[in-house]
Amino acid sequence: MRPVERLLMTAPTLFGVLIAAFLLLNVAPGDPVMAMVGERADSATIARLRAELHLDDPLPAQFGHYVWGVLRGDLGRSYITQRPIARDLAERFPKTVELALAAMTLAAGCGITLGLVSAVRPGGAVDRLAMLVSYIGVSFPVYWVALLLILVFAVALRWLPPSGSGGLAYLLMPALTLGMRSIAFLARMTRSAMLEVLASDFIRTARAKGLAERVVVLRHGFRNALIPVITVLGLDTGNYLTGSILTETIFGWPGLGRYVLAAIEKRDLPAIQGSILFMSLVFVVVNFVTDLLYAQADPRIAYD
Repeated sequence: MRPVERLLMTAPTLFGVLIAAFLLLNVAPGDPVMAMVGERADSATIARLRAELHLDDPLPAQFGHYVWGVLRGDLGRSYITQRPIARDLAERFPKTVELALAAMTLAAGCGITLGLVSAVRPGGAVDRLAMLVSYIGVSFPVYWVALLLILVFAVALRWLPPSGSGGLAYLLMPALTLGMRSIAFLARMTRSAMLEVLASDFIRTARAKGLAERVVVLRHGFRNALIPVITVLGLDTGNYLTGSILTETIFGWPGLGRYVLAAIEKRDLPAIQGSILFMSLVFVVVNFVTDLLYAQADPRIAYD
């Protein structure tokens, strides 16, 4: 299957999300117009807004207007900010991307390195330390890690600011909090995949040819162990770009997750609706890129 054809196969998924997001606004209790103007608005204003939003049209016609607006990049207007939702998302998403990339860079660097060293010398001190870090990373909840980091580095040592956004100092604790579980999973996944690959016949052949151990491990071993590692990286990156609500809220990070949480708390249904659509698109794109990376890592996987 070619990449273009594989990309087109995501259209039914996105269309299903589009239907679910549209129905969210129609099945949720309350009147959207009343939420916008309040209970003191006069009947003429309410009637005018209902006509502008096509709320008096039949449901299929409403859906048609909604789909046409989405295709034009119009996700509606927020009840709370009174601004186009697409503009709000465009302002918030870069901060989420910044946090997600920092977390995944930290996770990939630490997790893969720990996994590689553990696989090269299984049962050694580094291996035991790496597995301990993995168990800790998987076991501790995200909010507990966040509060512990704030207590140590912001309150006790006063090295880092406890919340907000700005330079690198503001990014370190949220990135470590978000990437902790990925460090654990990547270390365990890399170790497991490398141990399996290093026991293969072609690795013994490479060593028999007199190749340096570094070349055997990195060029021959690690590349063949990349598929499960890429899977973890792809899934976690998609999750970070669409679901880092808890971390952004604890650290006051002005990203997409915090925007969605505020919309849920204030019942801003158009903002929730637009955010669901946008996050679904991001997740589909990340998964598509992950599939393409499979073919680059392993030539045996081809889309043709």
